[in-house]
Amino acid sequence: MLRRLAHDCQEQCSRLRPVLSKGILDHVTTARERVRAELTAEITDAARRQLAEVGAAALSLRAVAREVGLVSSAVYRYFPSRDELLTRLIIDGYDALGAAAEAADRPGEAPRVRWLAVCRAVRAWALAHPHEYALLYGSPVPGYSAPRDTVPAASRVAVVLGRILGDAARSGLLPAASGDRDPSLVSDDAAAVLGGDHPAIDDTVRVRALMAWSAVYGTVSFELFGHFVGSVEDGDRYFDRAMTELAALIGL
Repeated sequence: MLRRLAHDCQEQCSRLRPVLSKGILDHVTTARERVRAELTAEITDAARRQLAEVGAAALSLRAVAREVGLVSSAVYRYFPSRDELLTRLIIDGYDALGAAAEAADRPGEAPRVRWLAVCRAVRAWALAHPHEYALLYGSPVPGYSAPRDTVPAASRVAVVLGRILGDAARSGLLPAASGDRDPSLVSDDAAAVLGGDHPAIDDTVRVRALMAWSAVYGTVSFELFGHFVGSVEDGDRYFDRAMTELAALIGL
């Protein structure tokens, strides 16, 4: 009887051992992933502080390592080069800006109301995160070229504005279109973002949308980098007026 019980117990343990081992391994893997995510966040947070203190061109992995209390070799396991750290900061910045624009959009509202809300969100994010905005839209970092990995994140705000444009076209708000299409004027990729192939959206509308889109960032950059000093007294009122004029240019 005892021999039989011992045999049954051994068989049950044999069946449970792979399950227990997998559970332990999963726990260890999850713990490692959590530690890696926490350290990655510490490193990128320290790098953002470096952006504010010394600028993107002077960003140093060694300085970041000192701030988070790690040896340089440990940081290199997370970001093998300064350029990879910059790329991560750029993607994070674009994602944060895109998330702000997406949160501000209210499908179902009038297109002009949505346009103004999204533009205000872009400005508010830039004013709250000036150094990150400068990394995205300020002076290029010497020796750095952003990889294609940054494109999806960089396109998020444009996708929101394109959705507003497409909804305006479907609502019949845009002026009559000629149907002109010249890929050398507006690329196919840009056209796909700016309302797609709706018949009410031709190159005239696309060019105006591109003009307005670039003017949003130009207006924000002028304010953020001090170029409106002595020219604009009330930044809020000026921005709203400028964005309203741009909406009218598009036809919203």
